[in-house]
Amino acid sequence: MKQKYVVLLDNEAGKLAIQEYAELDKEMLSLLCEESYDADVIKSSMDKDRNALIQALRTHNMYPPGVYTERIADAIIEMFQPGANTSAELFFEERDLFAPEEAEEMDETADASASDKGMAVDDLLDEDMDDDFEEKGIIKDLKKTIKISDSDTNMDDA
Repeated sequence: MKQKYVVLLDNEAGKLAIQEYAELDKEMLSLLCEESYDADVIKSSMDKDRNALIQALRTHNMYPPGVYTERIADAIIEMFQPGANTSAELFFEERDLFAPEEAEEMDETADASASDKGMAVDDLLDEDMDDDFEEKGIIKDLKKTIKISDSDTNMDDA
């Protein structure tokens, strides 16, 4: 899912606004949420440290993932510099949250673990489990133990 955050600083009104957009329809971004902050509160949290700024930006209505919030915080810090732009647009792709190297490493670990046991992951997926249950008699025993009560068989009488 594609997302966009628009950050607007209005120095005259002393407000900072963040708008969150998401791609709900193909190639069309829709506004999900808009939060407004007092610029003085944001400045004072920036003066403390970056984590204080991040905590000030997160609200009940807007709580972006950490990676997103860090980039938003960087943009806001830049906006408060003298002569800087008073707006920023940040684009994110959900799949970028997952590092491709980590996903590939996890796949290799699973393949290595299976090959240590003398089988490939694909072989595990291709096995027909139904045959295994029937060979062991599990399904047959299950059919023997299920009994229908007399009241259930006379449904037409009700």
